[in-house]
Amino acid sequence: MNFDLTKEQKIIQKAAREFAKGEFPGVARDLDINEAYPADIVKKAKELDLIGLFIPEEYGGPGLGYLEQAMVLEEFWKIDPGIGQQLSSISFGAEELVLFGTEEQKKKWLPPLFEGDAVMGFAITEPDAGSDTAAATTTAVRDGDDYVINGSKVMIGNGTVGTFMLVYCLTNPEEERKTARHSIIIVETDREGYKADPMHGKMGLRASDTSAVYFNNVRVPKENLLGAEGHGFIQLMKFFDHSRAYVAGHGVGLAQGSLDLAVKHVKGRKQFGRPLAAFQATQFKIAEMATKVETARTIAYKSAWLLDQGRPDTRLTAMAKFYACHIAVEVVDEALQLHGGYGYFNDYDIERFYRAAKVLEIYEGTKEVEKIVISRELLGKQSCRKKVQGFNVQG
Repeated sequence: MNFDLTKEQKIIQKAAREFAKGEFPGVARDLDINEAYPADIVKKAKELDLIGLFIPEEYGGPGLGYLEQAMVLEEFWKIDPGIGQQLSSISFGAEELVLFGTEEQKKKWLPPLFEGDAVMGFAITEPDAGSDTAAATTTAVRDGDDYVINGSKVMIGNGTVGTFMLVYCLTNPEEERKTARHSIIIVETDREGYKADPMHGKMGLRASDTSAVYFNNVRVPKENLLGAEGHGFIQLMKFFDHSRAYVAGHGVGLAQGSLDLAVKHVKGRKQFGRPLAAFQATQFKIAEMATKVETARTIAYKSAWLLDQGRPDTRLTAMAKFYACHIAVEVVDEALQLHGGYGYFNDYDIERFYRAAKVLEIYEGTKEVEKIVISRELLGKQSCRKKVQGFNVQG
């Protein structure tokens, strides 16, 4: 078993690290305070092929894999979670196009993500349908050769800056099986009836765009149906099996970044006449934090590597997302504790990391949902009698 990265992977990792260190620190705090979209950084990341690394070359992407995607996002989140989140979300949902799109759809929608100003999003979450995605009520009704979409979504990435959205819609309400009622439809954001309002006041990740999105008789051609009608729920679950592997990279990156900040602080900060690093209590905390980070990285990388080998593992991907995001919350808490009162002020980066961490246990499947997925894979669906119909997310 070889745990070494390839030469190409090391080059990509280094490029992402140097890009983040060179571009993020000077603007991260102001972007967070002002809830501002990092347009210049997004443009540069596209030019360097540091987004959507799993998208095949024939559709304009870098043609790499989910392991590279997780590695790059880890480097971004180590330096600033808010900018890292925005760069992750530029291609959020592209897996659906890669996995289920027609050849025509892939060639139409994927290349502009790299060659122009295109930004996509995936509109899933609704005011009354978060983890229970099968309860989504935004409708798409056939009218001749079109679908007419009505409803609303909340906490949607890129709602105001996106050029097109994948929209999770109710298309077959009479279907007996709740998991066969929904479909995914591509919607251009310049369509009449589309409206997005920014959602301000987020606890963290303020450099990323988050919106409430409204559809008022939005009409799109039937060719914008992605995959098969009534298969939206199944397609969504397949999407999570892929996206959670690199969202685990978000958690690893935030945890590693928090650890790095803590190590720097305890080496320089003196109390009782010696550096904090000289106290055994500090040393034990650092050792425990580092062990958690390394463990999370191993499981995250393995889950992503399996995807690249064509062997997706629902159980392991859920484990990676659950554990990496859980330890991110734990590690940043200890890191701020080691900063003492200074860590409570936004002059110190750890304050921003602390605020960013909690959402990792909520979006892309809450930690409770991840445990349900893991237990059902281990015990069997029949043993877990209480069925959960949908697993979500930030949409």
